[in-house]
Amino acid sequence: MLTYLELDTNNFTGQLPHNICVGGSLQQFSVNSNNFFGPIPKGLRHCTSLKRLHLEQNEFVGNISEDFGIYPHLEYLDLSQNKFYGQVSSSWGECPNLGILKIAENNITGSIPVELGNLTQLGRLNLSSNYLVGEIPKELGNLSMLEELILNRNQLSGSIPSEIGFLTGITHLDLSTNKLRKSILESLGNLLQMNSLNLSNNQFTQEIPPQLGKQSLLTELDLSQNLLSGKIPSEICDLEDLQNLNISHNNLSGFIPREFKKMHLLSIDISDNELQGPIPNTTAFRDATIEELQGNKDLCGDVKGLRPCRTSPATKHGLKKGWIIFFTVFFPLLGAFLLSLVVLRILFGSRRTKRHSEDKESGMNNEEYLAISTFEGRKIYEKIIAATKDFDASHLIGKGGHGSVYKAELSPRDIVAVKKIHSLYTGNIADQKEFLSEIKALTEIRHRNIVKFFGFCSHSRHSFLVYEYLERGNLAAILSNEAGALELDWSKRVNIIKGVAHALSYMHHDCFPPIVHRDISSKNVLLDMEYEAHVSDFGTAKLLKPDSSNWTQLAGTYGYVSPELAYTMKVTEKCDVYSFGVLALEVILGKHPGDVLTPFSGSSANMNIELDDMLDPRLPFPSLEVQRKLISIIEKTFLCLDVSPQSRPTMQIVSHLFCN
Repeated sequence: MLTYLELDTNNFTGQLPHNICVGGSLQQFSVNSNNFFGPIPKGLRHCTSLKRLHLEQNEFVGNISEDFGIYPHLEYLDLSQNKFYGQVSSSWGECPNLGILKIAENNITGSIPVELGNLTQLGRLNLSSNYLVGEIPKELGNLSMLEELILNRNQLSGSIPSEIGFLTGITHLDLSTNKLRKSILESLGNLLQMNSLNLSNNQFTQEIPPQLGKQSLLTELDLSQNLLSGKIPSEICDLEDLQNLNISHNNLSGFIPREFKKMHLLSIDISDNELQGPIPNTTAFRDATIEELQGNKDLCGDVKGLRPCRTSPATKHGLKKGWIIFFTVFFPLLGAFLLSLVVLRILFGSRRTKRHSEDKESGMNNEEYLAISTFEGRKIYEKIIAATKDFDASHLIGKGGHGSVYKAELSPRDIVAVKKIHSLYTGNIADQKEFLSEIKALTEIRHRNIVKFFGFCSHSRHSFLVYEYLERGNLAAILSNEAGALELDWSKRVNIIKGVAHALSYMHHDCFPPIVHRDISSKNVLLDMEYEAHVSDFGTAKLLKPDSSNWTQLAGTYGYVSPELAYTMKVTEKCDVYSFGVLALEVILGKHPGDVLTPFSGSSANMNIELDDMLDPRLPFPSLEVQRKLISIIEKTFLCLDVSPQSRPTMQIVSHLFCN
């Protein structure tokens, strides 16, 4: 008959008992702030009498979409600060009495289910510090009772849906540290009960909406680390209760409004903008550190680190007017003009050379080539031709669908790999696009686990890319060789898998726009003398455009291509996640997993495999410590191979888990 059990804020450890709800009467269960671990017991999953469930701040683990059921009477659920993974279940939209839902600081993936918009009694929703992707559902605008919406520290994209402007009772809105774009929603100014608004660390553009000045109860406003431009709207100064304002790291320009003097700010950060002129004589500005003011165009005032204001703002503005016009108008125009020349030459240089070669095939002009590299163009071109004996077969070290790779010894200490592109000037548009795609991708990225790119040459006779030379060659060749495979002991193989994971995480999450490789395979992973992995061959790489559907032609190596790419042709980062899973299994098995993929993909039975069946038999059986590492990697690898791309973890999650 137990209905209430509270064990929180102790030092309890171990797993929860299976029969915790044996009588079916338990309504409130609280074990937060302990050291409990392991899965959620089945008895709790089916405890439909629950009204309040507090599991936060423990070490619970499990698939959040499978380990919890539908609780028709549930009013409060907090699963924060645990190790749950999987996706937020759409079935939670069937808990009509739910008023508070918190799942912060876990490893939750996938998108926010639109069914949460059915929770008409929901007052607080906190899904922060997870790995959620996709757009914020417009259905959240139906939550008329919502007071707090906390979605910060995820990977949400798109714009703020206009329906959020209907949440007139909301007091706290935190969407910071995501990938949100476009302009800040003007209708946020209609949320007159707002106390705290944080949109920092996104990619918002255009101006700060002056409508935000209507939020008279606002005490905290953080718009920092975006791409906001224009002037600071004077309407912001109507926020007389505002205590903390952070608009740093944007592209804001002009003078600071004089109306700041009437505000009662306690702290302000305007650093790293294009602001100029005197700072207001208020407590917040006088107490600001130089770090909170630095990085602007030309600020002055009675603050340490700033120059004194010797002339009035109007006089200073007049004196500098001519220079301001010159730098803000003519410099950008000149820069745009020069950039256009470079782009046009890259895009049309190949066509011009092609026409010339057709007209004068027998007497090719050696001056007509385009070379952009860290070397002198003409000199490196001639050296590579000489070093490879005009790309003689004796220097060939590898072949691919679009090019052949040669070893070129320019000097005893200067050895490079040269990828010669096939038929770039035969009118084959696919080859030309492949060539330019690889250049574009490689010039954007720098990472220890990605092959270094030195430059390229586009010529009517030869077109090639120049990379660093990695002594041990590609992973596929090493695994297929008995002696080479024995050299790759278990610790080296673990490091190779981690290295590729870190490289892909960098490409997907630290590059903008994100870069999807689309051809992760053992042939495209090169090893240096220390057996460090380097991802190579970016010929099929695609830069994901945020405002595009990113449809494409099928690309990649057979046996590594994700199932959805084969029939939808839509490119996402999850295509690389699947290919990584195949590669990781290949490294552990010592061969391509082949038919092993079919029964294991997306199945919970994956975790019940025998380790003996998954290890390369050519190596000695690993120690207990290494066995634990390998089992952990295999478990995470099977998550990457889920047939549903939404259920796969991101490479950022995988990379993070491999570091723990």
